[in-house]
Amino acid sequence: MPSSHSPPSLFSLLCLHSIFYLVLFFTLLLAYFPNPVSSQCKNQPIIFNFGDSNSDTGGLASGLGFPVNLPNGRSFFSRSTGRLSDGRLLIDFLCQSLNASFLSPYLDSLGGSKFTNGANFAVVGSSTLPRFVPFSLNIQVMQFLHFKARSLELANAGSINLINDEGFRNALYIIDIGQNDIADSFDKKLSYVQVTKRIPSIITEIKNAVKTLYNQGGRKFWIHNTGPLGCLPQKLWLVQKKALDPHGCLSSYNSAAQLFNEALRHLCIELRSELAGATVVYVDIYAIKHDLIANSRKYGKMVLNSCYYYVSYCIFDIYATSLNCIKKKPGEDFRKGCYTHTR
Repeated sequence: MPSSHSPPSLFSLLCLHSIFYLVLFFTLLLAYFPNPVSSQCKNQPIIFNFGDSNSDTGGLASGLGFPVNLPNGRSFFSRSTGRLSDGRLLIDFLCQSLNASFLSPYLDSLGGSKFTNGANFAVVGSSTLPRFVPFSLNIQVMQFLHFKARSLELANAGSINLINDEGFRNALYIIDIGQNDIADSFDKKLSYVQVTKRIPSIITEIKNAVKTLYNQGGRKFWIHNTGPLGCLPQKLWLVQKKALDPHGCLSSYNSAAQLFNEALRHLCIELRSELAGATVVYVDIYAIKHDLIANSRKYGKMVLNSCYYYVSYCIFDIYATSLNCIKKKPGEDFRKGCYTHTR
């Protein structure tokens, strides 16, 4: 789980100014943080988030008008909110644990948010490379720079309830990106060697983002690694030639994800030494998600090689407005039991 050089608890970090199987995932994660921590915080927690679909709370829909329809959102919000999830995301659970409102997408012009507790710059499909392509990581950071400058300008002109300079300094900055850089490289038919050779460039982009935020006064960083990409039903469905590990996941995808994660972990160690006064927490999302799959029997459900696994393919199309999935036994053609009505 979270680790750092003299690792602080997540509670203290937050109070310093704080589709895998979501229910199981968040239950495990939040088991480490069982009680709301807002009562321990002297000031309102402020969060700025940068990332992709793992933390996008509506950026794709508001930024590009891209439809994200049901079944997304059906289990908690009872409507689609732009999240590629049937319910809440990790960033939502974090906000709830702080008794803070959900983070609004930076580009949402109709949500009515005053962005008093931060902003979410994450957008579905985002990666670190190529740069200057919406909505790459450096574009998200540029959006933050504009957001900060405009907020301070309005605050200095007398506007109230805006984040001030102290709020930006004490905010928590979350970076959760890199998954698409690796997965999309495989999708472009690059070899395993070609994919892994791109990892240093991806790490450099994340390093540049952290340093830019640090130079803007940010001191508290929570950096996620990437999950076991080879276990994503979407990838298992799209890849024709499959070399699977004992858990039914694509070996090459997971191996590349682990190499990326190791490089990211070393980056966090490096940043702790370079950035005076900064707290950099490395969050091992891979270990959490992989444990759910490798030890699925322990959690009461066979995740892979089961009906549940096949049914999960049915909800991969984000255009879907309705669907009907009939459970199939392992080995049966699940596509005969699933259909979607798309735009």
